[in-house]
Amino acid sequence: MDAPTPPLYIDRPDDIATAARALAGGAVVAAAFANFYVIVTRPDAATVARVNLAKGRPIHQVGSITTAVGRIPAMFDWSRISPRLPVGRVRALMDALYGAGPFGFRGPAADPLPEHLTQVDRGLRTTQVIAPGLTCPSNAFFERALAETGSDHLYITSANRSRHLTGAAEEPAHWKIGGLTADFAHLDDLVVLAHRDEAAARAAYPGYLTTSVTLLSFHAPVGELEEPPVLTVDRHGSLHLDEVRRAAAPLGLQVRLGCSAGQRLRVRGYAGALV
Repeated sequence: MDAPTPPLYIDRPDDIATAARALAGGAVVAAAFANFYVIVTRPDAATVARVNLAKGRPIHQVGSITTAVGRIPAMFDWSRISPRLPVGRVRALMDALYGAGPFGFRGPAADPLPEHLTQVDRGLRTTQVIAPGLTCPSNAFFERALAETGSDHLYITSANRSRHLTGAAEEPAHWKIGGLTADFAHLDDLVVLAHRDEAAARAAYPGYLTTSVTLLSFHAPVGELEEPPVLTVDRHGSLHLDEVRRAAAPLGLQVRLGCSAGQRLRVRGYAGALV
C-alpha cells in the first residue's frame, strides 16, 4: 500500500513551489486564502472552461482574476475610469481594503486581459480582481505561480460546486479542507495548498465572514452628478457593507448596495467533525 501524500501548506516555501509548478503544468490548486479557500489555475481559456465544468457551471462563464497584491493596479485601465471619480481616491480605497483583508474590485479591464476573464458592462470592458489582502501568505504562492506561468494574472474562483449542479439555493465557499476535497474528489489533478491551522486563519480576520469576498464596482459611479461619488457593492460577502463605507467615507466616496447584492452571502455549515 502506498504511503499517503504529505499535505502541502501555504506557509511553507517548498510547498508553495510545488503547488506553483503543478499549477503551471495545468493542475487545479485549492489554495488557502485569508480565512477560507479558493480555486486557482492558469488563466488560459481551456483551463477556465475545465474548472467551470468541474464546478457545474456553464462552460463559458466569465472568470475572475487574482494576482500578487502589488500587481493589482496593473490589472485595470485607469484611463477609462469616470472623470467623476478621482483616481487617487479609488486607489487609496483599494489600498485600504486590500491592506485590511480579503476583498474584490471590479473596474475597467487592462487591454491585455483575455475575453474569457472580462465582461462588458454598459459598453465598458471590466474585470474582477479577487485578492486575499496584504498579509496573507497566499501572496507568495501567487508570485511563484506567476513566475512559473509567465503571466501577470491567474484565474480564481470560489471553492465550491455550483448551485446549478447541486440544486441548492446557494453554495457557499469552503473554509474547511475536508469539505472541499470531498466536493472535488472527481478532479484527479487537484492540488491542495492548505492552511496549517484553519482556526488560526479564521481568528486572523475577526471582521470577516468565512465566505467569498465582498465585491465593489468602480467602473460606473451611480447617481446623476451626485457628490460624493457613489460606488456599488456588486456582492455583499465576507466584509460587511458598513465596514466598506467606513473605509470610503474619509476619501470622499459613498458606497451603496447594488440590486444584486441585497442579501449577504451565507457561511457554509458542516455536519459532523469534518476537518
